[in-house]
Amino acid sequence: MEHSPAWLINSFIYLSAAVIAVPLSKAVGLGSIIGYLAAGIAIGPWGLGLVTNVEDILHFAEFGVVLMLFLVGLELEPKRLWSLRRPIFGWGSAQVLGCALVLAAAAMLMGVGWRTSLVAGLGLALSSTAIALQVMGERNLLRTGSGQSAFSILLFQDVAAIPILALLPLLGAAYATNEPAAPVNAAQEALKIIAVIASIVLGGRLLLRPLFRWIARSNTPEIFTAAALLLVVGIAALMQLVGLSMALGAFLAGVLLAESEYRRELETDIEPFKGLLLGLFFIAVGMSIDFGVLLQSPGLMAAVVLGFLVVKGMVIWGLARLMDLPFQERPVFTLLLAQGGEFAFVVFQAAAGAHVFSAQTASLLVGAVAVSMLVSPLILVAIDRWLLPRYANCGVPQLEEISEQQEAPIVIAGFGRYGQIVARTLLAQGISCTVLDHDAEMIEAARSFGYRVFYGDATRLDLLRTAGAANARILVLAVDDVDQSLEIVDLVQAHFPQLQIVARAHDVTHWNKLRDRGVLRVEREMFESSLLSARSVLELLGRSAEEAQQVTTRFRQHNLELFEKLHPHYRDQAKLISVIKEGRAQLEEQMAQERTERARQ
Repeated sequence: MEHSPAWLINSFIYLSAAVIAVPLSKAVGLGSIIGYLAAGIAIGPWGLGLVTNVEDILHFAEFGVVLMLFLVGLELEPKRLWSLRRPIFGWGSAQVLGCALVLAAAAMLMGVGWRTSLVAGLGLALSSTAIALQVMGERNLLRTGSGQSAFSILLFQDVAAIPILALLPLLGAAYATNEPAAPVNAAQEALKIIAVIASIVLGGRLLLRPLFRWIARSNTPEIFTAAALLLVVGIAALMQLVGLSMALGAFLAGVLLAESEYRRELETDIEPFKGLLLGLFFIAVGMSIDFGVLLQSPGLMAAVVLGFLVVKGMVIWGLARLMDLPFQERPVFTLLLAQGGEFAFVVFQAAAGAHVFSAQTASLLVGAVAVSMLVSPLILVAIDRWLLPRYANCGVPQLEEISEQQEAPIVIAGFGRYGQIVARTLLAQGISCTVLDHDAEMIEAARSFGYRVFYGDATRLDLLRTAGAANARILVLAVDDVDQSLEIVDLVQAHFPQLQIVARAHDVTHWNKLRDRGVLRVEREMFESSLLSARSVLELLGRSAEEAQQVTTRFRQHNLELFEKLHPHYRDQAKLISVIKEGRAQLEEQMAQERTERARQ
């Protein structure tokens, strides 16, 4: 290994650390980000010391954040981005200025100088775009109200970093030397920034689509991938050249291509690079935590981290209330914006270079931001496990449980997408039914459309009695949760044996468990609709409607017979595979014979 190049050895170290730490972290329920951060700590200067050039790695790994913003931009069409202009500049400015002023005021009350307090407040007001978007993406929150609000604020922070960095020379060198600051041609700088953004927008409109169309004609997938990466790298370099955010430039490029016919292909090509580089970024953040400063002043470090998380959290929680976000979304929204961000590293290092404060102060603040990025995913796990379940029903309309005795011949448990179709079909035939659901919001929505739905948990024996299960003829089991579905079956069979059960099966395993309990009328929720789609595909391929109907009917019959044949063996994996292979071969042979007979006719 002594003759191996350094980049090869480092790549081996990074990949090994990630492959070991991330699966372990996810296995114990801490998520991938904690795994990457832990891997970085382990291989960094304060761990095993396998990697020491942390700053170079961090700069390179920031490209993962750039690629992530490019992909986010691809999901936002220009019209949709324009519709977000008010939250971006309204709530975004409120968050940055509000947090910065409160943090600066708190620092000044502790006796810190106003320049240090101001820069520290501005830097700590910024949040981690990488962690926030990664978490929201994993939780499918980006399209929710809180996700859109958080994204708007994060986007404004990328813009706000530019004037913050421009402010540092004015606060630093002139104050330290008591000399007037060098004249800055602000108008010229502003014109240069406007020109660069305008060139990206106009160039994207006029050149990008024809360029990608020309490259696509070469039918060389690797060149298309190279062109996609070249686009992002080029725009990032251009933005950095004029002192703008690389991530902001990549985001603009993504927005310009959001309506392009090559959007999906670009996403597919760049996604693997984004994932790897974003993981490397989190590893680099873990390596950058200066445990020397932490060990030298552990009390001060803890006070700074806890202090700015609490202060930011209070300001952001207040904003969440003003935004009227749902109560259940506020804790995650607050935490994701309360933590420090990767741009704070740049701000504090630049502040030390401009002599706004000492290098030791910069190290303390950078360490506090890194620690906040480390502990935030841990706090998020605690919120998921202990806080959100306890307050799951806060802000949700409280309904009275079913209390009047019902006499309808049919009881429907669950009024989701499946139960609604069943109930509407029966009601259209004048057949009365009692509908139970335990989702208060769903019931409110159903009642607004004139449906009579009762609030109640069908796993409770007393509520089933009130719903009329003792005298009803049929129970339609349409709840989403598999365990609840099986619990209701056990309860009904023990106390209401006269009830015939018509059940919805979530998947094959659920189907088998229902059949184990003697439930004969079980429908797999996606089976029939999938057959209809298959019939449509056959017709589009040129088959007649009659032939397509015959094929899907034959497949349906075969599949149902096969399931009945498989049921006694579903716990025996070897036997199960054998029967499935045999059944598939029989079906293919039978359908081949039918095609031959039709061809002869």
